[in-house]
Amino acid sequence: MAEFVLELAEKVAGVGVTTSYGDAVEVSGTTIIPVALGYYGFGGGSGDAAGQQSGGGGGGGGLSIPLGAYIARPGADARFEPNIVGLLLVATPLIWVSGKALKAVIRALKR
Repeated sequence: MAEFVLELAEKVAGVGVTTSYGDAVEVSGTTIIPVALGYYGFGGGSGDAAGQQSGGGGGGGGLSIPLGAYIARPGADARFEPNIVGLLLVATPLIWVSGKALKAVIRALKR
């Protein structure tokens, strides 16, 4: 099992930046570089209890959320143009956690 984990780690080690920034594409003289939030995870397990059948399992998955793109037009500086839906998907958990934390702080200050 340890060898499998090491092999998997070697295969995904180079993913890094390529999950965040796509290849640059040129359309009518405008350069577009897509930006995304990407993450992945893997897990596995096994069991061997006395008198029980041996078991094992594993799984993995990933997600990529497009956040927008850097647009470079001729004669102008490159700028980031957001994908509003993607940014909302990323910001929603952060806003929810911030709200819960603020609620806890307010309750603690009232006591």
